[in-house]
Amino acid sequence: MKKTLFLLLTILISCVSLSAQYRSNHGHFYGPRHPRVERHHPRMDRHHRMGHRATPKAPEFLKKGDKIAILSPSSVPTDLSIIDKGAAAIRNWGFEVVEGKHARSNYHTYAGNPEERVADIMWALRDPSIKAIVCSRGGYGSANCLNLLPVDTLRKYPKWIIGYSDITGFLSAEVRAGNMGIHGNMCGYLAKTGGTDQLSLYLRDMLMGKMPRYEVPGNKYNKPGKASGILIGGNMCVYGDIADTPFDFLDRAFIDGRDIILFIEEVEEPYSRIDRMFQHLILRGAMDKIKALVVGRFDGCPTSRGYNSVFEFIDEYVRPYNIPVCYDFPAGHDETWNYPLIEGCPVTLDVAKDKVTMEFYIK
Repeated sequence: MKKTLFLLLTILISCVSLSAQYRSNHGHFYGPRHPRVERHHPRMDRHHRMGHRATPKAPEFLKKGDKIAILSPSSVPTDLSIIDKGAAAIRNWGFEVVEGKHARSNYHTYAGNPEERVADIMWALRDPSIKAIVCSRGGYGSANCLNLLPVDTLRKYPKWIIGYSDITGFLSAEVRAGNMGIHGNMCGYLAKTGGTDQLSLYLRDMLMGKMPRYEVPGNKYNKPGKASGILIGGNMCVYGDIADTPFDFLDRAFIDGRDIILFIEEVEEPYSRIDRMFQHLILRGAMDKIKALVVGRFDGCPTSRGYNSVFEFIDEYVRPYNIPVCYDFPAGHDETWNYPLIEGCPVTLDVAKDKVTMEFYIK
């Protein structure tokens, strides 16, 4: 009898406990009530929101005598003398130059295998005396290094990375790490000009904290308007290939809540490929998020399909979007028309039919 009463009492206590849990969970028996879980996740979400809403930070600006590393994180230069000539130009700016161990290596046209190229990057990032990284060239190979270079590593060691073309992959990763980078000319162009031309001096001044104000000619396809936001972009093919990875600066969660100004450029791509790239931007939701579009050079992209130019072709894509658009902005593979642009930097873009201005703002 006592055993029976004890058993009934145990069952009754269990039922009361389950009933209370049921009421507190609004019908959910399993696990702790949801508000306890939510009290944990908002802390994560707040941190995440702050991270992707915050403006990427500028790495430390340089002063005369600072050290710049020349690396080849993608392809090896076909003419290795550009490394020496590019280094000479940088020294003429007043900086010291060091060179990555594998900057001249040749592994199936890459400057070393992925592990060797990442080792050079890690060396330059971890050395506190090195303030910036100038890439010797682009080419191919950034994507097979990124998986060995976690975003947290870039966040821990903020450095200016300068390059374009395939280097877009590293610049995208830098922005995701919360750092600014520079989309600009590399050793090949510095070797040709000696670093004394206006574009090279813009780059030098940027590295030292002096921001330019660009005013460039307009284009008949321009969609006038004014917008402010964080500038990101580069080679469409490269950042399209790292879409939906931790290194993607156009990731939906990352650009949500930000004002984004996107710039695009390409080289020697047929219209069919450019068509797919734009469809990709639309399908992934990027075109609905951006506040303005900067269309750079599309060098060597032959006209086809009855269009008079690639800009006419692109205009059909962007016409439905109520945003300012400028065409033939000086950014792309034509090094003589490739102004340095700071990835992740707040800018104001003012587009008119006859001219375009862009101003950079770094606190």
